[in-house]
Amino acid sequence: MISRLIRTRTRSALAASLISGLGISGASFTTLADDTLPAPVQALTDQGIEIHQRFEAPGGLTGFGASAQGQEMAVYLTPDGKHVVVGTLMDGNGNNLTEPQLDKHVRAPLEAKTWALLEDSHWIQDGDKNAPRIIYTFTDPNCPYCQQLWEAARPWVDAGRVQLRHIMVGILAADSPAKAATMLAADNPAATLNAQKQGKTITPSAQPRKYEEQVYANNQLFESLGLYATPTSAYQRNTDDGSVRIERVQGMPNKADLIKMMGSEMP
Repeated sequence: MISRLIRTRTRSALAASLISGLGISGASFTTLADDTLPAPVQALTDQGIEIHQRFEAPGGLTGFGASAQGQEMAVYLTPDGKHVVVGTLMDGNGNNLTEPQLDKHVRAPLEAKTWALLEDSHWIQDGDKNAPRIIYTFTDPNCPYCQQLWEAARPWVDAGRVQLRHIMVGILAADSPAKAATMLAADNPAATLNAQKQGKTITPSAQPRKYEEQVYANNQLFESLGLYATPTSAYQRNTDDGSVRIERVQGMPNKADLIKMMGSEMP
């Protein structure tokens, strides 16, 4: 499960795992109420296609960003409102007019949901709560590469530039879940995490059920996102069009990718 490789999944693959793995229904992601959908579009939702957002399209068409089992698609309603076409819209110069719409109206809302899931997970704060950059990282207490990432991040964390939020999982060893629950249940989880990273042995002990369930929920989130390596880290970046997107790094990043992830050169 541990990997030194940095790999990123396509956004469509992430969407697929997010929807199917978490068991989240299309309604959770759909921004349009079913009763506002034209009949041909509604018929597609009855077949399992998720409708995310409506957008304007050329030629009198009305576009809808959609997905099915994580496969992104655009649905175009004809001007008469009686028919839909699913596919790629091209202009006279051969330009793909659909791809930018998928990025804006399918990937962006799904990634916003992903970030919200990370925020709602069970994590331990590492760094200044007011740090301008937040990075979520899935951490197993027995993961040596998680240890390496913690050490490599110290200059940014100590300078107050980055806050790591360690989503504690238990996947690598038999005692990983119990260790993760013990750390989450500590009177001072941040201090416990810091001590563990500095070499203190964490002895797993019985904890209230809610902490075991927190670790289980984190494990489920890890799996549902299609992840396979610890650490896996996620951070937000601003795009040229002003939207906010998520970058993901699986495994221990190399120097260049670490600087990119931290958002600046080493302090």
